[in-house]
Amino acid sequence: MPRGPQGQKRPADTVGNAVRVAKIATGEVVELESEPTSGKARSGKAGGTARAKSLTKERRSEIARQAAQARWG
Repeated sequence: MPRGPQGQKRPADTVGNAVRVAKIATGEVVELESEPTSGKARSGKAGGTARAKSLTKERRSEIARQAAQARWG
């Protein structure tokens, strides 16, 4: 069975998926909230936030310029 963006199980066929969406909309089936994030994901996010706060505006601009150059040639 295919999985959605957050790893939830979803029917592979269009009709099965439409039935599932209808059941969720009517409250017949409760769609589960996403699972709690792992410790690695939380610490990675915290590290990214800390790095962003420590960089100056000029350095962030330089990094963005280099990324755009690498991406777009």
